[in-house]
Parts: sequence; structure tokens; C-alpha cells
Amino acid sequence: MANANTAFGLKPLRDAASGPTTGGLEMFFVPATDGTALYIGDPVAKTGEADAAGTAAVIRAVAAGPITGVVQGFVPDGTTNMLGYRAANTAAYVLCATDPDAVYEIQDSAAFVPADVGMNALMTVGVGSAYTKRSGFTLGAKAATATHPLKIVGVVPRVGNEAAIYAKVLVKINFSTEGHASLGY
Repeated sequence: MANANTAFGLKPLRDAASGPTTGGLEMFFVPATDGTALYIGDPVAKTGEADAAGTAAVIRAVAAGPITGVVQGFVPDGTTNMLGYRAANTAAYVLCATDPDAVYEIQDSAAFVPADVGMNALMTVGVGSAYTKRSGFTLGAKAATATHPLKIVGVVPRVGNEAAIYAKVLVKINFSTEGHASLGY
């Protein structure tokens, strides 16, 4: 049975020691000047700016850029809470998973092979869905490059998840604004 093409961005599954994620979230500000919508599962990166209260600002991460965290929800404000995502050009506060030891699930946009485990990868930027409220990010090109944002640690052990196109893969954040990047092997 072929893998379904159902992009959803990054979904936290566990910490590096195989324990459950603690669900710890950090709040960030997204300025109204940012013209890109944000969805659950979108990776974000700090901008070096903050709101008036000092809350660090983030925007959606780029394919090869660093990652600060992954959007898990939005602080209710009467608009974002009703939409279930952050509309473009709307000031909002996002809640992000930022644990540097978290392991995430992501869909591969190409054919996954077992030799990909241990490699680093770019992300393929996809458009999120206003219907599902989920990210469109998928796993992109793989290489040993230290600055690639994701490190492949395995394949999701699930019945029906084949090592093929659209496989669901386990990754860690490799190129983080909060830590150090390493070479793939």
C-alpha cells in the first residue's frame, strides 16, 4: 500500500530518550508586518526583534534556515482563536514547542530510503491549509551539510508507512537558533 500524501509539517512525538514530550510551550510574537500565514506544524525562527513587552518575534522559517520552534497553537485574541491559524498580516502570539531534544514526525517529499537515516535535510516549504489548520512543510533534500535544519533519526514505525515516497520520518531540529548544528553521516 502506498503512503498517503498528507503534509502536516512537524509534529512533536517524544524527547530524545524516547519519553513522551512534556508539552512545554514557549510564547512568541508574530508582527502584523509579516505577510505569511502560520499553521500548526510550521517551523518558525526568531527575527531579532520583540514586541513592546519584550516577547521575542518569530516568522515562518525558510527551507534552509534555522528553526527556533514549531507552532503548536495560538493565544486567543478574538480572531486567531476563531480561525485556528494565524492569518497573514495579523499580529498574533504563537505557542511553540522549543525543546531541543524533541523528536518530530514529518512527511518526506521524496522517496525515503533507509540510508537517509543520519543525514541532515532541508525542508520543502508548502502552503498550509485553512481547512485542516495544518502546515504544508515536508522533508526536503538530504545531505551531510551541518547547516541543514533537520536531522533524520529514523522512520515512523507504523503499519502502512513504507520506506518510499511520502514516508513519515522521524527528525530532530539540527540547525537551531537555540543550539548547535552538526554534520550528517
